[in-house]
Amino acid sequence: MKKYVYFLYILLLSSCSSFLEVDPRASISGENIIHDATSAQAAINGAYAGLRSYYSLNYQSIAYLSGDNVQWTGSQSLVQEFINHRVNPENATLAVTWIDIYKTINRANHVIKALRELSGDAIPESVKNSILGQAYGIRALAYFDLIRVWGGVPLITEPTQNVGENLGIARSTREETYALVLADLNQAEALLPETTNRFILTKKTIWGLKARYHLYREEWAQAASFASLLIADQANYDLLNPYFTFFKENVAGTRESVLELFYSVNEPNPHRGQWQPQTNGGTRQWAPSEALIGLLTNATTAGARSELIARDNQNRWYGNLYYRSTAADPTYLIRIAELYLIRAEASAHLGEYSQALADLNRIRERALLAPRSASSEPNTLLRWIEDERRLEFAFEAHRWFDLVRTRRAAAVLGVTEAFRLVLPIPFNQILADPVLEQNPGYSSPQNP
Repeated sequence: MKKYVYFLYILLLSSCSSFLEVDPRASISGENIIHDATSAQAAINGAYAGLRSYYSLNYQSIAYLSGDNVQWTGSQSLVQEFINHRVNPENATLAVTWIDIYKTINRANHVIKALRELSGDAIPESVKNSILGQAYGIRALAYFDLIRVWGGVPLITEPTQNVGENLGIARSTREETYALVLADLNQAEALLPETTNRFILTKKTIWGLKARYHLYREEWAQAASFASLLIADQANYDLLNPYFTFFKENVAGTRESVLELFYSVNEPNPHRGQWQPQTNGGTRQWAPSEALIGLLTNATTAGARSELIARDNQNRWYGNLYYRSTAADPTYLIRIAELYLIRAEASAHLGEYSQALADLNRIRERALLAPRSASSEPNTLLRWIEDERRLEFAFEAHRWFDLVRTRRAAAVLGVTEAFRLVLPIPFNQILADPVLEQNPGYSSPQNP
């Protein structure tokens, strides 16, 4: 495996200089930072905190604003770059997202290394395996999210210890990065228990992540197989009726959820403030697009999903998935609805049209919409699934990535320059280490 590289910078624009800084260990210090079950749990909690950090605003902002469901009501030009699909390497949102994801990876790497090297019986084997499996799963998810934005990235499997040790590491290819994701998912699946927990990773969570992984890889049989494992577990996972039941009335951790990120009064989810209008104590900087409003106010397309939006005292529409007065709204990473739609899409590609239609209609029926009738045209069925995903996950981080992976971004969004389907590596990262190559089509900085 390649040596760990983690890029963290502060760019002084006036002098065009930069330096690397090692990520702190998330409140874990000392040489042998994991020595018992308590310290191991504290370490993995730090990795989950990393996930909550990058999924709170920045990563989701990239996904939202690059698609066609969400509009920006502010005036910052760096945000407008995503909407216009003209993202520059100097974009600050890109830079922070890159850093936060690599922080998460670094924390997972600390856990993996420490537990792999820990000898003796200070931690019960079952506890050790569970925490180790969670670390592998978190690292897999973080790398998967990096691929979705940037393609191939530096592969990092060792924790950073000292400033400067991480220079001179080239990017890996997309295929090599995907290979690490799958290897980590396999490790996690082997280590984790087959229990149901909606807030931490278990073997079942990994099955959901594998279904998504194989969907992106267009490995249809595997995607359908892993999705089926969770769909069949109806004692623990089910579509709640009607659609809005999984998020209304301050609920969390429902049977709809496979994995959601937990926030609290002490660690609020900043999504809430971005969506809610000023009268509700927010800024409404993210708002539903006109096209999405049209779909969510049309009874034939919205059904129960009309509850995703509401109007303020100025008659302006706003998103209402994140609404809690305490801002303790969960971020939904995997819902059982996604597994139904993964299986539907995979089945359509496999020619299993009746299965695809049945799964699609399960989603429509719980949204209080009339079922679709059979179509003899496979592309029609795939467009129906695409449309359903757009509304089912209207304010979850799927739409842009769906259009990219299905090669539909040009037709739907008008993104005709193929190189813009992946975003530029942040300017500062390349400036800090010239070995890191920019994605084709984007300019690279010159060293001062």
